Amino acid sequence: SPLVLGATLHVEDSLHGGHSRFYAEILRIRAIVDSARGRAPLLFLLDEILHGTNSHDRRIGADGIARALAALGAIGVLTTHDLALAELPATLGVPAANMHFEDRLVDGRMTFDYRLRPGVVEHSNALALMRAVGLDV
Repeated sequence: SPLVLGATLHVEDSLHGGHSRFYAEILRIRAIVDSARGRAPLLFLLDEILHGTNSHDRRIGADGIARALAALGAIGVLTTHDLALAELPATLGVPAANMHFEDRLVDGRMTFDYRLRPGVVEHSNALALMRAVGLDV
């Protein structure tokens, strides 16, 4: 059957509109949750959910949003680099799982094989990548 698609890809701020990227994202998420209340099933992709706020608020907000979408029967993907959100699947009460991609740093460049793997990622690449571009971290 047909699905309604909702996504938070390419969300941008607007100086003219007077709103931040975070505000634009939560407005988009609100529209996605509203779409989940419609007649057709919703397929969602929430990319780097709530990354424009602090980790405490992101964790609480992502939990509430994921619960609302699950309760409405929506299906989809929520992406994040925030490892605190890895606890979400176990608490939702619906089939959900952590998945990840692996990467390697080769000659200062990130490479991916784009194979989806089960579970939470086991290593971080951010510090190595920062060092590779010359940041003293």
